[in-house]
Amino acid sequence: MEELQAHIQLKKTDAVEDAIIVGDPARVDQVAKFLTEFRELKYNREFRSLRGTYKNKEVLVLSTGVGAPSAAIAIEELHNIGVKRIIRVGSAGALQLGIGLGNPIIGEGAVRDDGLTKMYVPEQYPAVPSSTLLAKAKEIAPEAIYGIIRSHDGFYMDNNEQTQEYWSNFGLIGEDMESGALFTVGRLRGIETLSILNNVVAYKEDLQAGVNDLVSGDDKVIEGEKRTIEIALEVLNK
Repeated sequence: MEELQAHIQLKKTDAVEDAIIVGDPARVDQVAKFLTEFRELKYNREFRSLRGTYKNKEVLVLSTGVGAPSAAIAIEELHNIGVKRIIRVGSAGALQLGIGLGNPIIGEGAVRDDGLTKMYVPEQYPAVPSSTLLAKAKEIAPEAIYGIIRSHDGFYMDNNEQTQEYWSNFGLIGEDMESGALFTVGRLRGIETLSILNNVVAYKEDLQAGVNDLVSGDDKVIEGEKRTIEIALEVLNK
């Protein structure tokens, strides 16, 4: 009997070469709207998966929950079943003025300001996406904001605003919680990766209001989510 992966509960026969990972299990439904012939696979803890077709190419969609540890578990187990390319479609907060709600932010590299990846490799090890996937994204989505992002472990530390200003001064364009793990673990395991993020919080604006806009369906944020999904699928199809 074929072995199931412990957390995502998938096996090799469930896999295809291309996968999209999302944080929120509910976002799996949003990706499914772009697919045909999709079918639910498994739902265990934060890991919900389905498999479907986009323009005659099969893709696996998997939620990873919040943060680097669960994202890394998903990436490791996707690697174990044979996935070769992973694109994260997620949300971000902007670190520069002028980046509007719903603008796609695409990471050319990530500051590894998380705890998990330091357990894999030293801090000097770079977190960078696949140059091939990044080049395709720049052709498909020239309107997106490209640059270095920051991946971190929490929202509610007392010095959060000072930390954001610190990294903003170095030109970083946005921040999330999973891209650093994706780039790092993906690189170590020979997986091509990319992170395409929907800006849900304008720089120096209220975090909770921005996230609530995503949940409640603010028009700009919802359109941004659709666009990031479309970009990811087009990149994998190109």
